[in-house]
Amino acid sequence: MKKKEIYLKDIRQGDKVADTFLVAEKNMAFSQKGAPYLTVRLKDKSGETESKVWENAVELDRVFKKGDIVFIQGRAANYKNALQISIINIEKFPWEQVNPADYLPAAATDVNIMFEEIMTYINKIQNEHLREMLSVFFQDEKNAELFKKAPAAKGFHHIYLGGLLEHTLSVVRLLEKVAQHYPALNKDMLIAGGILHDIGKIYEFNYEGLIDYSDEGRLIGHIVMGVEMVNKTISSLPDFPEKLSLELRHLLLSHHGEFEFGSPKRPKTIEALVVHYIDDLDAKLNAFETFIASAASDDSDWTPYNRFFERFLYKGK
Repeated sequence: MKKKEIYLKDIRQGDKVADTFLVAEKNMAFSQKGAPYLTVRLKDKSGETESKVWENAVELDRVFKKGDIVFIQGRAANYKNALQISIINIEKFPWEQVNPADYLPAAATDVNIMFEEIMTYINKIQNEHLREMLSVFFQDEKNAELFKKAPAAKGFHHIYLGGLLEHTLSVVRLLEKVAQHYPALNKDMLIAGGILHDIGKIYEFNYEGLIDYSDEGRLIGHIVMGVEMVNKTISSLPDFPEKLSLELRHLLLSHHGEFEFGSPKRPKTIEALVVHYIDDLDAKLNAFETFIASAASDDSDWTPYNRFFERFLYKGK
């Protein structure tokens, strides 16, 4: 496996660049004189930058595509107060010879530590049927491996490797606190639902290269996929109570809250309602904080206009 030596955040004007990067975008264009050139957006875990291929653009365009890992040779320059790499040569590089975590952002906390905490929550569940179902689900090595790796979304919140696990753990921690404040809640159902509410996302996205929707993700979606996965596990267990299965499946189906947000059902149990609001809170806080952090380098106390929140966000001092 090739060790990556240069990250985009460390490149300065005038530096020679010879290393591997992920191709986030690629477009062919033509100069005013009609000469073809390529604009290539390069990406690694530290950020993205624009680059240009001025010579042999047509030939090099055939060498690689969006989503590929490429080895480039070039030089960094300052163009309109932004770093730009002028590429002299570019070659496709095998994905299997690199570490994907070098090219995509990842959760700050070790995924194995977070996964162990999730397992601790499972072991504390008092309802033996829910505890057994969750244990069996995560004893499947593929389920556990993908859960540690998957992002929580493509473009809104926790959009990095391990993001789904980080979001899930945050939701479960909050649900435990809510259960302490409202003792009438079924804590076991809250924790089980919190752990499984987004589990379909392990298959909703492709994340070996650029994070994008899988075919199954676009055609079916993580809500229904998650219910199917839970049904499969429950069907392997003898004597799993039908009422318990019904309430858990309803919680998963209703966790987006409203029809306009893609929820097949609206919450009709108090535990489903709580999971919906806590899930929504954690997702929006992460999106809010991430957008503020991305705008931290300018002189204004306000971010650019955020299309999702439909407002400017105050960064503070």
